[in-house]
Amino acid sequence: MKPFISIIKIRFNLMLQYRVAAFAGGVTQFFFGMVMIMVLYGFYNSSSGEIPIDYKVAVTYIWIGQAMLGMLPWNGDREIQDLIRTGNVTYELVRPMNLYNYWFARAFALRTAPTLLKSIPLFIVVLLLPKDYSMELPLNMLSFIGWIVTTFGALLISCTITNIINITTLYSISGDGIQRLLSSIVTLFSGMIVPLPLFPDKLKQILNYLPFSGLVDIPARFFTGEIPFYQLFKYFLFQCIWALIIYILGQWILNRKIKDLIVQGG
Repeated sequence: MKPFISIIKIRFNLMLQYRVAAFAGGVTQFFFGMVMIMVLYGFYNSSSGEIPIDYKVAVTYIWIGQAMLGMLPWNGDREIQDLIRTGNVTYELVRPMNLYNYWFARAFALRTAPTLLKSIPLFIVVLLLPKDYSMELPLNMLSFIGWIVTTFGALLISCTITNIINITTLYSISGDGIQRLLSSIVTLFSGMIVPLPLFPDKLKQILNYLPFSGLVDIPARFFTGEIPFYQLFKYFLFQCIWALIIYILGQWILNRKIKDLIVQGG
């Protein structure tokens, strides 16, 4: 365990150095967040039917999704993918540690450091916006704790999916196909683009059972108080089960591929 904790610390400190990139990413996420909220504003003002969630809840939901964008598994680890493409992945194979867990530790740092750099300034800015565009703080401390715990669960799911993206590069060399497909699926079905409570009922019932809802929807609804604190165990268990399933699947795929791996280049 100590080697993997050391890897997380080293990679985390390295990723924290990219402050300019984080600033540019934060500005971009603020822009897209404003566009999405303007669309929501028009939707709520023009709709005469019953809407599942309040407008301010939806706005807060959107801002949480934008702040947590760096944590979503919409891409793989570029360094690992480059090692696979060049053939230098052989150096990874001779390390005296579990390769999957090593990549998992790298993914953990990849998803946390940039997110912290972007999310904290973004939260400060959006809290100061005019009322129609600003987010709301949690209703109470229990809602905040629920958000923290389920955000950690979302991180576990994200890291396991990130590893799946990395592993598929061993099969296709480029890995662009699965990466583009997963990025579209993740951003849509996690609630990043449209909050899941606004989806049609039948589709929403299906999406609630998929792991992607654990990435944005569940943490955001704890933050806004849409999910009461007493249900924290159930939802966190849901996230952990999916993380474990994807972890086992990724480990199995990687072990199977390594047995007949052919390295070109290097």
